[in-house]
Amino acid sequence: VQLQAFGGGLVQAGGSLKLSCAASGSIFSINAMGWYRQAPGNQRELVADISSGGRTNYADSVKGRFTISRDNAKDTVYLEMNSLKPEDTAVYYCNAAIATMTSSTAWYWGQGTQVTVSS
Repeated sequence: VQLQAFGGGLVQAGGSLKLSCAASGSIFSINAMGWYRQAPGNQRELVADISSGGRTNYADSVKGRFTISRDNAKDTVYLEMNSLKPEDTAVYYCNAAIATMTSSTAWYWGQGTQVTVSS
């Protein structure tokens, strides 16, 4: 199983970016999916997650600005980021709880994509 994230980049404060993360491999089912971020010198922190049924959860710092969604037919999770601030600058990682054809549910991580917000 692999998770591959796309969509990072450089944007000015107040701008928008949309990240996507696609899972591939011998997937039987995907439960929760989420996005985390890690800024230099900081611990990795939860940004948002979404259950298989679509229930969402957000960090207080991004509520009202970020929207997480998923396309179960494409095994893909998205993070739409609006009104970006310099403090949103970080490497963003996706993760997912995936059961494969031969193993029980485990957490998988994507490779990370850099988001840089200039002031």
